[in-house]
Amino acid sequence: MTTSSPPQELPAVAEGTRPRTSPPRRTSRRRPLGRDIRKDWRLYSLLVIPLVYLLIFKYIPMAGNIIAFRRFRAGGSMFGDEWVGLRYVQKFLEDPAFWKVFSNTAILGVLSLIIVFPMPIILALLLNEVRKTWFKRFVQTVSYLPHFMSIVIVVGMVMQLVSLNGTVNSVITALGGDPVNFIAQAGWFRTLYISSEVWQTVGWGTILYLAALTQVDTQLYEASRIDGANRLQQTWHVTLPGITPTMITLLILNIGTFLSVGFEKILLLYNPLTYDTADVIATYLFRVGLVSNNFSYATAIGLFEAIIGLVLVLGANALSRRVVGSSLW
Repeated sequence: MTTSSPPQELPAVAEGTRPRTSPPRRTSRRRPLGRDIRKDWRLYSLLVIPLVYLLIFKYIPMAGNIIAFRRFRAGGSMFGDEWVGLRYVQKFLEDPAFWKVFSNTAILGVLSLIIVFPMPIILALLLNEVRKTWFKRFVQTVSYLPHFMSIVIVVGMVMQLVSLNGTVNSVITALGGDPVNFIAQAGWFRTLYISSEVWQTVGWGTILYLAALTQVDTQLYEASRIDGANRLQQTWHVTLPGITPTMITLLILNIGTFLSVGFEKILLLYNPLTYDTADVIATYLFRVGLVSNNFSYATAIGLFEAIIGLVLVLGANALSRRVVGSSLW
């Protein structure tokens, strides 16, 4: 016959006090980085080539910026022969030719942000409304193709179209007008450059926006239709807010390259007759540094351009975080 032990009495708790409880234990701990690397070393090995590329071609060359403050002579020391301080900085700040190319660069940068940047967004919104799958894929394929063409081919096609015997002048002549030498007139260069940029980049730029559109909750569209919103109102109040983080990220990145307009395309497209509107910082550095062998002066201008880009990125990111609530970091 078994006997049950009497129940044990719980210790008395003083009135007005709470029983002491132990803090909850953390069930998950962050693994050390070394252990994480040993476990997933195959994934981390994929970072080796990009990191080596950045180290060799991006970070190590930064040491060469020292020649912006030192006099560099061919055949001498890699980091310059003598210290000259801010001599080259003062030189380009007092150079009217530099401010001319700086204004040309700023104008092309503003035009790119105002015209080129919104075009992929508009095309992505239009493709999002297409219900015929075959037509949507056809438009995407056709708009993607120019991105895979080299700059040389794109510039060659532009020159063929706008030459005196090209397609554009043939249309103008057929309508009773006189042929226009677009390539030799400085006033037409910005139009040619921005138009070719739109044609070459608009299709490829829609990829990120179309991917962002797939993440928009479809229930928001159903709720807006119940509230009586039409397609334009749904686009404005549902679609655009859904892709705003992607838009802000790409806008900040574009602002960072505000002064780094397409060097290759401009170098192939411009000529001495169009220097007045076509010459930008990148082409000016090419002539000053490589053609005239004034490396220290060119480095000082390049460093000035990089500092401005850094300030623009930090300012755009802070402004976006304060106004929109979304930022790159």
